[in-house]
Amino acid sequence: MNYKNKIKAILGASLILTASACESYLDVNENPNNPQDAPITGLMTNITYETSLNVYREGNAVGNYVQYFASPNPASGSDTMEPLNFSSMWFSLYNVMTDLNELTKKAEESGASHYLGAGQVLMALNLGMTVDLFGDVPFSESFNFTTVTPAYDDDQALYNNILTLLDQGISNLQSSETSASIGPDDFIYGGDIDTWVKFAYTLKARYMIHMKGKEGYNASEVLAAVANGFDSNADDASVTYFEQRFNPWANDAINNANLLLTGWISEQFIEALDGTSYPTVDPRLKLMVGTTDEGEFVGTVNGAGRGNAPEQGARSTLIEGQFYTSQQSPLLIATYAELKFIEAEAAFDTDKARAYEAYLEGINAHMDMLSVDEDEKAAYLADPSVSMGADALTLNDIFKEKYVALFLHPETWNDARRFDYQYKDMTLPDNLNPNLGGEYIRRLAYPDSEVSRNGANVPSVTLTDRIWWDQ
Repeated sequence: MNYKNKIKAILGASLILTASACESYLDVNENPNNPQDAPITGLMTNITYETSLNVYREGNAVGNYVQYFASPNPASGSDTMEPLNFSSMWFSLYNVMTDLNELTKKAEESGASHYLGAGQVLMALNLGMTVDLFGDVPFSESFNFTTVTPAYDDDQALYNNILTLLDQGISNLQSSETSASIGPDDFIYGGDIDTWVKFAYTLKARYMIHMKGKEGYNASEVLAAVANGFDSNADDASVTYFEQRFNPWANDAINNANLLLTGWISEQFIEALDGTSYPTVDPRLKLMVGTTDEGEFVGTVNGAGRGNAPEQGARSTLIEGQFYTSQQSPLLIATYAELKFIEAEAAFDTDKARAYEAYLEGINAHMDMLSVDEDEKAAYLADPSVSMGADALTLNDIFKEKYVALFLHPETWNDARRFDYQYKDMTLPDNLNPNLGGEYIRRLAYPDSEVSRNGANVPSVTLTDRIWWDQ
């Protein structure tokens, strides 16, 4: 998307960023400072921008659980898997879905088929992110004035909604008739409808692979979605940041440099790439995280904190200026690399040759994304621990490389739970929440705001209760 158009779009939308939030049960009081009838273009601007931020918010919330991050403070609740309060993230997810409800109504009423299709795709994504974190959540009663205490819908039933929304979105995006064309108000693709369709199919593959091993899972359907999904890194769904709004991971890196102690890297992640847990050093490590002041990669043990190295610069952290942490870096929503690892997993049981080819292409795609030196990329891919051949390929290999390629992305927590946290050398954090009984966390606690507002409907669950696809 043209940079100047992006700036114009966000400035033009600045008055409507929270336009329809008051229609949700999340905010039952009318705000007289907010216009009540946001234009569809303004809604699209806010929705695409805030959806990318929801991906960041979730990635930041679960990054310690998958041991991308570790707190520099000992026994931090984020490390030790305590029941933290994610009221703000819950509100952000439902605010976007409320805007999406408004957008799809307006699009349907006006015959704007492409807006309707894109809205349905993004509703599926935001609903899917919410269900994957919390399990049962309100949806069917959430976007009108009939109740401020909506019932909770079953998580498995909501997955049917997600897939139906994606199918409807694909159909509407492919419609030859639309009363309005999406343009620079779309921060993800700038109105490129063909790529929106690929994005929808990529999300179908993502949500269907979660169902592996459960009733209704069909590997052939996953592979059919893959075939219609992204074709290269150029198709990746992302929002690119600009001078007025920094990429939020860049903000974290800047904060860390200013001694605000965020973005410290887990020992698990460092050792997965530095030759400790696996036979070869991954050339991506130096392009993803920083070194200590001594030029070494040193992680922090989850739950243990900084230990005997309290000073800044003695542990690896996110640093500004890398692929993920530059001020104008794209914030990735879904990628071609992710899709290739989904393909590898879906094909694994029936077509090892296809699985192996997709596995290698997933690595290659992520290395190209990071601009890995060609000689270093070739050396890594030639290592027998990486290029082991189709017959020797294991699911462990696929999940390990996907873990690296989805750095900072919340989808990794879905993988970790499906994989029972069986990443090589991953161990429970020190000072683990004793209520977990020596087990890994399986879901987030419902936020305090929801318990106080809608407590009669909030399900009674523990952090070890699994959502439907994880059982």
